[in-house]
Amino acid sequence: MRWTCLNTKYISSSSVLKPTYVTNTNNHFEFQRRYQFRAVGDLPNESLPDTLHAKSVKNGSLDNLDVRNYVTSLYVKSNKLDYAHKLFGESPDRDVRSWTILISGFARIGYCRMVLELFKQMQIERVFPNQFTLSSVLKSCSSLSDFRMGKGIHGWILSNGIDLDVVLENSILDVYVKCGALDYAEKFFETMKERDTVTWNVMMGAYMHIGDMEKALDLFRRLPFKDVASWNTIIYGLMRNGHATYALELLSEMVEIGPPFDKVTFSVALVLASSLYVLELGRQIHGRVLRFGIQNDGFLRTSLIDMYSKCGKMEKALLIFKTLPLRTNSKFTCHETKTEVVSWSSMVSGYVRNGEYEYALLTFCSMVREQIMVDRFSVTSIVSACANVGILLLGQHIHAHIQKIGYKTDVHLGSSYIDMYAKCGSLNDAWRIFKQTVDLNVVLWTSTISACALHGQGKEAVRLFELMIQEGIKPNEVSFVVVLNACSHAGLLEEGCKYFSLMKEVYGIKPGAEHFTCMVDLYGRAGRLDEIKEFIHKNGISQLSSVWKSFLSSCRLHKNFELGKWVSERLLKLEPFDEGSYVLLSNMCAANHRWEEAAGMRRLMQQRGINKVAGQSWIQQKNQVHSFVVGDRSHPHSTEIYSYLDELIGRLKEIGYSLDVKMVMQDVEEEQGEVLLGYHSEKLAIAYGIMSTTSGIPIRIMKNLRVCTDCHNFIKYTSQLLDREIIVRDLHRFHHFKHGLCSCGDFWSLL
Repeated sequence: MRWTCLNTKYISSSSVLKPTYVTNTNNHFEFQRRYQFRAVGDLPNESLPDTLHAKSVKNGSLDNLDVRNYVTSLYVKSNKLDYAHKLFGESPDRDVRSWTILISGFARIGYCRMVLELFKQMQIERVFPNQFTLSSVLKSCSSLSDFRMGKGIHGWILSNGIDLDVVLENSILDVYVKCGALDYAEKFFETMKERDTVTWNVMMGAYMHIGDMEKALDLFRRLPFKDVASWNTIIYGLMRNGHATYALELLSEMVEIGPPFDKVTFSVALVLASSLYVLELGRQIHGRVLRFGIQNDGFLRTSLIDMYSKCGKMEKALLIFKTLPLRTNSKFTCHETKTEVVSWSSMVSGYVRNGEYEYALLTFCSMVREQIMVDRFSVTSIVSACANVGILLLGQHIHAHIQKIGYKTDVHLGSSYIDMYAKCGSLNDAWRIFKQTVDLNVVLWTSTISACALHGQGKEAVRLFELMIQEGIKPNEVSFVVVLNACSHAGLLEEGCKYFSLMKEVYGIKPGAEHFTCMVDLYGRAGRLDEIKEFIHKNGISQLSSVWKSFLSSCRLHKNFELGKWVSERLLKLEPFDEGSYVLLSNMCAANHRWEEAAGMRRLMQQRGINKVAGQSWIQQKNQVHSFVVGDRSHPHSTEIYSYLDELIGRLKEIGYSLDVKMVMQDVEEEQGEVLLGYHSEKLAIAYGIMSTTSGIPIRIMKNLRVCTDCHNFIKYTSQLLDREIIVRDLHRFHHFKHGLCSCGDFWSLL
């Protein structure tokens, strides 16, 4: 690239920041006297450029180049770049200061392409740039990763014999680093005669960006003087590259021998505490922040919110969130607006992460009501919340709002939509999103395969998986978990074994706990209990509690009580306080009429302080969620619900339904057992749904536990008798009941 310019006298960067007419007191007062300008402090900052501009036009002083440059600089400092650009364009003559003022202003706000365009025009007009001009232009090259332009400017500097100070050299070094030209950066670094801490920090950052922590640490140790930025750079880089423990060691070292913390250090330390989930460390850092009196800093506030939410302390996060400055008619600065958005977003994602989906939705609604800008992070978080809540209408409203505010469906948002619609019971909507997305990657394919598996369409999930491979998409670990789970739900043992081998032998993926658990579940559904023992021994996975849980469920399914006791002994050694293991064994005992043993397991749970999660079902009707538990009579229409349910059970018995009293986990008479079974939470919810909706509208029920065998039969007979579609989402999957059949084919999760 060729650059031409008049070989005029070089003007130092200081002349741009402090124009010659204000370098001494006498000249300054002469300037004010001559052009009759009041002192800067006499005018409001926002009105100062406009006032001085108008006055200089009126008294004719705008014809003076120094005056024009001064007014232009005021427009730049007031972020009125459009006025500054217009005044610059109207100037009959422009010197290096004129160009540098405008170029540096656009560089500061990130208008990098405008900077490069102005620099080209500057060269055409044969105005020789100074060091400050070049630094601003090189900064823009770094931001745009424009290697060709950056290298060209470096060559132009050398060919014109410009003296390089360390600031300008650092700008050149940063261009090579940001453009990924590490070989150029290394060579340039070695030729630098003078290096300051910025130089070393830039090179450390370059090595950490490519994951070469050894070279980054070597530079850090060789650094003659380590300022606070050096410590921040290395600690943050270690953390980002998966060396959080070492980063914590260096943070401790910084406390002992390093410089005092600045705001960036506190922010990095809080991110470190949250990544390690070390609440005590976060509290100590919070205490230091309070002692320094900087708790109202926007970025520190968001870091504190994020730390407490990741450590599971949402009440603490909320207290900090409430210290956000109230919105008034006054304008927020760009910095304040950004930190405000991040704070709201952190609260939404924090509630989602901690399973408090209702609070996440309420916070998001407040965010919209307060007209806070909704960023992409908030969008994906709230879609995830809708997926977990499972209320279709709410999910559709959120989707519509996201489209309204202008977010297009990219890969990440698309996969979130697919997951949301699948978990809200609308597989058709999930399919629609998949088909509308242009650039399909492994995440979108996997989400759609998972959606099919969740809704009992195991064979369709397998077909999609095969199609994905044919399209040249390489499956990952999650893809194989999903397809193995689909095979498990559909009882496709042969296909499951094929994919398990394919994963290891063709794609070189090492099986994890979820893959092994799916295989045990597959063998268990097929009744091959002896092969499960062999599989566990062969793969050396006896330490995985999830594998033994699946094995125990299979023993219960196939009524192998003795083997179940043997499995439960091993399971309770691994997880002595897991309520699911006790409940499974207790249910097995009750199913075999071993009431004393079942009661013994329940007593053992009480002695160890282990509580069984209560079954709960809910249904949404007319923008209101109605919740039910077994035997619940708190609903305002409970009398009508129970009366209708009794009548419905009577009608179902006439077409062949009978209550499965074996499911009652107490030693009671058959008639008492029927009463206990008759009022399970899902039956109450379905009865209310039938009463509250017209024929032809699907009834959608959510349940926090697995649907029991009796309720599963009850819903099948109900769908047949009333010709109603009933969709039930339990802990593991969806059941679509229609015409007396279920989409699961009577194969549903054993756990």
